[in-house]
Amino acid sequence: MEHIGLEITLLIILMVLAVNLVFQAFKLPVILGYLIAGIGIGPHGLGLITDTHAIQQIAEFGVVLLMFTIGLEFSLTRLIQLRYPVFVLGGMQVITSIAITVLIGLCFKMKLVESLVIGFVVSMSSTALVVKQLSHQAETQTKYGINTIGVLLFQDLAFIPILVIISSLSGIDQTPLWETLTWSFLRGLLAIVLILAIGRWLLQPLFHRIKKINTTELFTLTVLLVALGSAWITEKLGMTYALGAFLSGIMLGETEFRTQIQEEVRPFRDLLLGLFFVSVGMLANVATWGETWFWIAITLFAVMVGKSLLIILLSQASGYDRETSLRSGIILAEGGEFGFAILAIALDNQILPLSYGQVVLGALLISFGFAPILIKYNATIARKILKR
Repeated sequence: MEHIGLEITLLIILMVLAVNLVFQAFKLPVILGYLIAGIGIGPHGLGLITDTHAIQQIAEFGVVLLMFTIGLEFSLTRLIQLRYPVFVLGGMQVITSIAITVLIGLCFKMKLVESLVIGFVVSMSSTALVVKQLSHQAETQTKYGINTIGVLLFQDLAFIPILVIISSLSGIDQTPLWETLTWSFLRGLLAIVLILAIGRWLLQPLFHRIKKINTTELFTLTVLLVALGSAWITEKLGMTYALGAFLSGIMLGETEFRTQIQEEVRPFRDLLLGLFFVSVGMLANVATWGETWFWIAITLFAVMVGKSLLIILLSQASGYDRETSLRSGIILAEGGEFGFAILAIALDNQILPLSYGQVVLGALLISFGFAPILIKYNATIARKILKR
C-alpha cells in the first residue's frame, strides 16, 4: 500500500513539474495544463490513477488556502463596501441564471426538478480558477476584479441553501424546507460571528506571542491551523469551508503580519491548487463525448455565452461601465467547482438522469478548459469587442 502511495506521489510531482515547465515556456495558462494532465492520468484516460477520492480530498485544501489568502487582501471595511456586488449583483446573477435554465428546460420537456438542478449547477462559476488566475495577473483589486470576486462570494454563500433544497428534493431530509433553510442560515450566522470574535480577540495576541518566540515553523503551523480551523468551523455549522477560510483571512489581514502570512501560505496554496485542477480533469470521460457532442455543445454555449451575457447586462444595469461589465462577464463565463459538487450529489440521489449528468459534466469540463485562456486575455477580448 505504501509503495502504491509513493508511486502516485512521484507521478503527481513529475506531472506538476512537467506541466509548469512546458506551459510557462509557451506562455500558456498553467491551469489548462493541469486539467489536461488530469484527463490523461485519470481513470478515464491512461488509468495511471484510478482512485481519485483521496486526491480530491487533499486538493480541497488548495481552495481553502486560496480563499484564506484572498481574505488577507480585504479589510472588514472593504467587505462592507463590497455589499453591492456580493448581495445585489451576485444575488441577481444566481437567481436569474436558475430561472432562465428552468424555463429552457421546461421548453425541452424536462421535469421541473431536473431543470432546477441543472440551473443550480450552471449558475456557479469557479472561485478557485478565477481568483487564482486574477491573483497571478495582479487584477484582484481592479474594478472588474472586485466585481467578479463579489459575485463569486455570493455563489459560495448560495451553495449551502442549494444543497438543502437538493436534500429536500431527494427525500433525504424529511424536515420542511423552510425550517431547514432557517436553521442553515442561523448556523451560518453563528459561524461568522464566532470567527470574527475569535479573530478580533484571540488571533492578534496569539501571533504577537508567536512572533516573540521567532520560530518560522511555529508561525507557519499556526497560520495553517487558523485557515483550516476556520474552514472546519463553517463546514460544521452549515456553510462552505471556503467562507470560513475567507473570514479568517480578513481577520489576519487587519494585522501587521499580513505580508509574512501571505509569503508562508503561498507555496502550499499553489501546490494544492494545482492538485485540485488535476482532480477536476480526472472526472472527464472523453470517450463518451462522441455520442453526445451535439448536446454538450449546446449546453456549453448556454453556460458560457448565456451566463456571460447575463452578467454583462446585470452589471451595466447596476451602473458599471461597459468595459468593467464586459470583462466581468468574460471572467465568470465558466462552470464552477461547486457546480461539480451539486451535480455529483444530484446524480448520487438519482434526482438527475445519468444521461443528462454526463452532458452537463462534459460542458462544465470543457468550459474549465476555455476559462484560463479567457481570463488571461480578458483585456484583449474586451478591447476587440468594444472596438466593433
